[in-house]
Amino acid sequence: MAGVAVIPFLVALPAQANADAATVVPVRITGDPAKRFNIVIVGDGYTAAEMPKFREHVDRHVNVLLTLEPFRTYRSYLNVYTVEVPSTESGVSCDPDLTSPRRNTPLGMGFWGGCSSSSVQRLLTVNSSALTRYADLVTGTNSGNRQLLAIGNSSTYGGAGGTYATASGGNALSALITPHELGHSLGGLDDEYDYYSRGVRGEPYSGSEPSSIHHSLLTTQQMRSQRAKWWRWLGEPSESGGTIDRYEGGLYSGTDVWRPSRHSMMKSLGYYFDQISRERMTQRISAKTSILQGGTPNSAPIGSDRVVWVETLHPAGHPLAVTWKLDGKQLSTNGSRSVDLRQQRISRGKHTLTATVVDPTPFVRDPAVRATLTKTRTWTVDTAIKTPPDTTPLDFTSSTPTDRPVGAQDVVYAETSKPVAVSWAVDGRPVPVQGNDRDFEVKRLNLTGSHTLTASIPGRTLTWKVDATEPVAKVELSKAVSKSNRPGRPPEYVFNGPFTMKLTSTDDTPGAGIMEFRVDGDGWYNYYGWPTDANAPFLFTAEGTNIDNLVYGKLGVPRLSPWDNVPPGYGRHTVDYRAVDPAGNVSAAGTFIVTLQRP
Repeated sequence: MAGVAVIPFLVALPAQANADAATVVPVRITGDPAKRFNIVIVGDGYTAAEMPKFREHVDRHVNVLLTLEPFRTYRSYLNVYTVEVPSTESGVSCDPDLTSPRRNTPLGMGFWGGCSSSSVQRLLTVNSSALTRYADLVTGTNSGNRQLLAIGNSSTYGGAGGTYATASGGNALSALITPHELGHSLGGLDDEYDYYSRGVRGEPYSGSEPSSIHHSLLTTQQMRSQRAKWWRWLGEPSESGGTIDRYEGGLYSGTDVWRPSRHSMMKSLGYYFDQISRERMTQRISAKTSILQGGTPNSAPIGSDRVVWVETLHPAGHPLAVTWKLDGKQLSTNGSRSVDLRQQRISRGKHTLTATVVDPTPFVRDPAVRATLTKTRTWTVDTAIKTPPDTTPLDFTSSTPTDRPVGAQDVVYAETSKPVAVSWAVDGRPVPVQGNDRDFEVKRLNLTGSHTLTASIPGRTLTWKVDATEPVAKVELSKAVSKSNRPGRPPEYVFNGPFTMKLTSTDDTPGAGIMEFRVDGDGWYNYYGWPTDANAPFLFTAEGTNIDNLVYGKLGVPRLSPWDNVPPGYGRHTVDYRAVDPAGNVSAAGTFIVTLQRP
């Protein structure tokens, strides 16, 4: 009878550290930290009694991050840890004003760039030495395979990029600050703001061609002719809404420099990364680990009487491509992670065997970036060598986490200690897998409802719950002047002034879901409630609402800064909304039509 496999690093217990009673907590673990990209989150200004609050903040931040591409696709590359450091004082320094108290906290976090009158309020800084000291408590991580994020106990909007990222924990927009700041710290992306100090439009850009991959002085014609900047993406629908083109403003300058999208994560929190930023983030996430994780050692010649194998990483959205060549001739292996040399009719002598692993993601178009997502391993095969018996105990070594449901669109994986066939079954019924048996593409089965997925090797079985039930998105609007429902058409509402929209969702799996909406087919936008209150509904008006010199809720063409010259939002508009559950299932979009009448 098959036993249940237990993978040690998937059930690691919190490790008590000596530094100020800090506790390392594995939040989401996919593998050995030495073989993963590790996000280490350290809290600051949370007292011991406030640790449940810190955990709630982390849960929200991580859930939002993993719904955004490319983090969603590459979440199986990531380990997420927190370091809980109880603070004697609650809060962070200079929050919200320079006259506010200066707190004695483990990481020394503070607004106004660490309480500097020459800075801006939203700049939330951290003592990098203290942050590193606590992050070093997470065994197996180092500066080469991790990204540090400090979350401060505050409801004030703020954060920072640089080597390390920071974000406030409790603001309605806080969970969106994290991916933006990771865009800086991990991706090396720049702000697309057309201001530095809020409410003051930036001066015209006066420098030379920016080094930034998503800012340029070139026209679209020059980009194409020179094959420069974002020329490969020009003219395509932007993942953040609109079209990839050339939009004025960025790098804190109001004019004379251009960005690829009208609005994106680096311009306005709530929208997705556009394709240019997504490509860079894909490259940087992958660079923190290696898509070729291991396999048959190649430090010495091997015999031709054996199976040779490689261990790869496993994106949650698609399998990696693996090809094999013997003496330069490609073998027919159908993507298998192993090749049996005994079946290759190898002539006597020495030969060269090569395995190439490539990430075929459509997120990447630049050949130079694709090259960084390509790894090879080469062996010298000597037919005179006799391979000794492999005495390695057979077991699973890593897998998609089994402690949470997988979604209907996921690729689930299981790696073993040596090359052996992995058998897959859904609800007890075997499902044949040709070639690559380390990955199982759930989406190919078009499942609905709840199911059980198993991966088995002799004596061991891994089990996952498959959540193939879409969440249900619900909308509640404030009272309209009139409402009409026609068969087969979205409901229509008429308002004669500002109106509110509250989005909620229900699902069969516990956990915090994510809501999104878009107006008139623009980019999907994260529903966070309202900037000043996460529990308040979203407010739509014709001109938008100015909050701290940023504009929210402008119906129709968005107004992001007070000086944006866009038409008022009167007239007829289409609003779509949807939900994303913790397993990554996306609901069918609901739609309503609204007409905002002029006064």
